[in-house]
Amino acid sequence: MVGILSFGAYLPISRLQKRSVVDAHSWYNPGLAAYRKGEVAMSCWDEDAITMGVEASRDCLASRDRETLGAVILASTTHPFIDRQNAGIVKEALGLPDNVGASDMGGSQRAGTTALLQALKASAGGGGEILCVASEKRRPQPGSPLELQNGAASAAFVVGEGDVAAEFVGSHSVTVDFVDHYQTQGQEFEYGWETRWIRDEGYLKIAPKAVGEALEKAGLRPDEVGAFGFAVAMPKVAPAVAKRSGIPAEAVLDTLDGTVGHTGVAHPLLLLAQALEKAPKDQIIVIVGFGQGCDVLIFRATGSSTASRPGMGVSGWLERRRTEENYYKYLAFNGHLQLEKGMRAELDQKTAMTALYRQRRGAFALIGGKCSVTGTVQFPRTPISVSQNARTINTQEDYPFADRLARIMTYTSDRLAYSPNPPSYYGVVEFEGGGRLNMEFADVTPDDVAVGAHMRMMFRIRAKDEVRNFPKYFWKAVPDFINQSEQAVAAE
Repeated sequence: MVGILSFGAYLPISRLQKRSVVDAHSWYNPGLAAYRKGEVAMSCWDEDAITMGVEASRDCLASRDRETLGAVILASTTHPFIDRQNAGIVKEALGLPDNVGASDMGGSQRAGTTALLQALKASAGGGGEILCVASEKRRPQPGSPLELQNGAASAAFVVGEGDVAAEFVGSHSVTVDFVDHYQTQGQEFEYGWETRWIRDEGYLKIAPKAVGEALEKAGLRPDEVGAFGFAVAMPKVAPAVAKRSGIPAEAVLDTLDGTVGHTGVAHPLLLLAQALEKAPKDQIIVIVGFGQGCDVLIFRATGSSTASRPGMGVSGWLERRRTEENYYKYLAFNGHLQLEKGMRAELDQKTAMTALYRQRRGAFALIGGKCSVTGTVQFPRTPISVSQNARTINTQEDYPFADRLARIMTYTSDRLAYSPNPPSYYGVVEFEGGGRLNMEFADVTPDDVAVGAHMRMMFRIRAKDEVRNFPKYFWKAVPDFINQSEQAVAAE
């Protein structure tokens, strides 16, 4: 049986309130008031399609052996690099071996469903287990409706044979050069067409036909569909497509428009991950990805009690939220507002590619060393292992830190050094099992930072070399949101 072995997701912690955006632009475009209700997932300055893809992958792989993976696919239209394999960075951050294949996919808003479909077909053909990730951080033009519709997110799936959470039943794809929006090389913002035309000629004509043909190929009736996800930014379209396809209205999934926003390439897979969290046994799930045509994917939930479950899942990330009403912060994080940085920001942050290559397992995967003789844990890994009682040579073995909890030993709140999101918090953390490291903190408030507070590691952008347009990735410490959530439930 080929299907989904595990699934996961990631949402940034900040939720930008749409009313803040509308109020800022009401003098110029009062028509935006129609989008006033709700919020969208807002990424921080140090997040992009790669970092979010890593976190969704970790959520997906929470209870799985990573050694079984044979390939990684990263789908996005907002890959940070045009000519550097973005999926390769995800592979490095996950600490996967070098014999794992990697590929990027983009070019259309249905790249996520296309990547998942190709991964399923490759697994069915003997390709083994494949990690498929869809991640998106779109950058709409300020004052446009897209700014109020778009959110940032990522979703990840491991597909293959075995004890699957959802069996792959079938699919159908159509390709039509229907241009609802586009963005060319070097174009700063995407250009969109008139919404009514997109809805009537695109969504409501192309999608129902594709869904009907997919169900017919799979030998299913429309009334057998228990969950239907159509990832579009117009909330009334999914029910209309379901109705035209003969699918029951109660099967239509929440599009997350008011809580997350439309997350582009990631959105169909985000809806699928959410559906799988609560799908009963034998429920038929239909997911549609739209973009110059349609991908229709059909799954049957197995109800397996032993299939891998996500660490947080969509529901967990939805609960981990912080209200953000500062529209200027959103503008600054997305490069729309050029703030005075001060002289302390005038540093040449050139990355030595030689050192990055040689130390990539430490820099990307946060792998240190543990002495096989004394048990001493160190980061970075070095040939010389030093403890209180001995000094040994070449006795350190790989010791991963990324998935270990840590606690704060010392901390500083710094408003003198430059930070895109001041104040900058950093300090020494001590990991469970040993090892200390001076780290930056992320996603924290003053109440989160205290000696003894428990932290988790999260893959982020540490800094940006603006001279060469090169992001520098590393790990940061964030509050231990999983145990905090469990403790809150226990307290209730």
